[in-house]
Amino acid sequence: MADGPRWFEKAPPGPSGRPRRRGGASGSPAWTRCPGCRALVYREDLARALGVCPDCGHHFRLDARRRIDSLVDPDSFERHDARLASADPLGFVDTRPYADRLAEARARTGEPAAYLAGSARIDGIPVQVGAFDFRFLGGSMGSAVGELVTRQVERATARREALVIVSASGGARMQEGVLSLMQMARTTAALARFRAEAGRPFISVLAHPTTGGVAASFAMLGDVILAEPGALVGFAGPRVIAQTIGHALPEGFQTSEYLLEHGMVDRVVRRPELRPTLARLLHLLVDPS
Repeated sequence: MADGPRWFEKAPPGPSGRPRRRGGASGSPAWTRCPGCRALVYREDLARALGVCPDCGHHFRLDARRRIDSLVDPDSFERHDARLASADPLGFVDTRPYADRLAEARARTGEPAAYLAGSARIDGIPVQVGAFDFRFLGGSMGSAVGELVTRQVERATARREALVIVSASGGARMQEGVLSLMQMARTTAALARFRAEAGRPFISVLAHPTTGGVAASFAMLGDVILAEPGALVGFAGPRVIAQTIGHALPEGFQTSEYLLEHGMVDRVVRRPELRPTLARLLHLLVDPS
């Protein structure tokens, strides 16, 4: 028999000392390697931990639906604007036509856009909740995403409900040019009306990464801003900034922990603690009557 690992051998334990299983009966890998500590993590364990490595606490990305399901009361989510999708107004082509990239993203994710929006309850309190899906062209904000966010803010205003948005985005989508950039102004203006008329909080949750036009508009305008551990948050990336100013950046620059230290976010919250944290905030900030 050839040398090397066999299916019946134990995988090496991770830093916590827990054993790792090597594979599944279906033929698909039953484990994945954590980019944080390089340990092999059993996928079922990872799913139960909401995508948080049990050894080092690295937060894997979640798609938008799993993200929302982890935050809201069971069976309370009602999706809105499910068919709203980006078009190709500029007929943009780089190495590939933008229309082809959109079609591929829709086929891969099963979603029409990079944002999922709807109504739900968190610990019984009605909220408008939405989340970005980084799998869809890096969670970038084009005209459809801007429209989805704006409509959601307007619903929260009309219904006088709290607003929760989880951002995970590479920024404005260059393939739509100024039509994408103008979504920064649209979403910000909608938030200004929400703040003036609704009397309800906007809680912004920053996941990895929250950058570009999303960070430069609504994501940093929350009444309360929470961030996941280790999330990259900023307008331009650290490499671009370092090359522009010609200086090395401070250790941990643009991580959520760095922003917390410098007063840019209110709290860094591990994903398993995010739902109870949101519930406490909503009970404090929303009058149930």
